[in-house]
Amino acid sequence: MQLALFCAFSILTLLFAAGVVFLRNPVSSAMCLVMSFIGLAALFVTLDAYFIAVVQVLVYAGAVMVLFLFIIMLLDLRAEKQRSVKLAAWVGGGIVIGGFVSCLAKVLASLPALQATKPPLLQPDINDVAAIGETLFRNYNLPFQIIGVLLLVSTIGVVVLSRKELK
Repeated sequence: MQLALFCAFSILTLLFAAGVVFLRNPVSSAMCLVMSFIGLAALFVTLDAYFIAVVQVLVYAGAVMVLFLFIIMLLDLRAEKQRSVKLAAWVGGGIVIGGFVSCLAKVLASLPALQATKPPLLQPDINDVAAIGETLFRNYNLPFQIIGVLLLVSTIGVVVLSRKELK
């Protein structure tokens, strides 16, 4: 049952990720990205990584996507116009995709560890949340703060760039 759910959520996540790339409307693309994040959180649940799943929904599907949608709405982006794509672009894209899929298949086939069953955890009573919090704020405090400042600066930049000038 767990494998079936993992496969179903994997397919849904990939379909919504394709929607992010192929949809022309930026709002629809952002909503597909939200659904892709939620599908990824469901994948974490099937892998028994509940804390990472909750963080995925709260941080990415919640806070970051609200920021993205705010910026998209503030910029007032319109749907991209249809343009013709030449046959050479389709052939080149197909060759790149085929090469990527073949390389991925070779790598996955050469890893015997993927077929091995994993043993259960020896100490299931370890507090994951405390360990992750301690690692995050002890070892990665500076990058964590830098990311926050970058998000703030980018949001202020979008507000300044999209401001209407008074005449």
